[in-house]
Amino acid sequence: METKLLEILSYTLPSLITGGVAYYLFTAYFKDQQKTRRWLLQKENQKDALPLRLQAYERMALFLERINPTKLLIRIAPISQDKNDYENYVIAQIEQEFEHNLTQQIYMSDDCWTIIVTAKNATIQMIRKAAMSERVDSADKLREVILSDLMEKPIPSNAAMGYLKNELKAFL
Repeated sequence: METKLLEILSYTLPSLITGGVAYYLFTAYFKDQQKTRRWLLQKENQKDALPLRLQAYERMALFLERINPTKLLIRIAPISQDKNDYENYVIAQIEQEFEHNLTQQIYMSDDCWTIIVTAKNATIQMIRKAAMSERVDSADKLREVILSDLMEKPIPSNAAMGYLKNELKAFL
């Protein structure tokens, strides 16, 4: 009886060990294949997403250029001499341009997007502050005061543009 048990065990044990090793090797192989498929899929998705991401950076660079007060005030001429109408019109143009590009945030880092929003808000604040100045009594005077203030202060969109360029360089 004992010899029969040893005989069965001598046939069964190598089969179990061979089966265990085969199971381990097949499992490792399939996991490796799955990782390879995921990596290829991710690589393909990145290839498809790269043009969209670059386009988002381009659009936000254009936005920052368009809200640069020196270019903005040249592009948007006053319709009347009322400084409040001009102030509201210029701010509305900035907000409209921003809303048009709002979806681009999904392609950029949170820090970059925050800096772009900060540049937009700082530009609007600069326009509002200039409009409240006692020196301003007309739309043309508002343009003049904003442009002269820019001689003393940095342009918010330029700082954001620098950050945008650096992030893009790091990305590429």
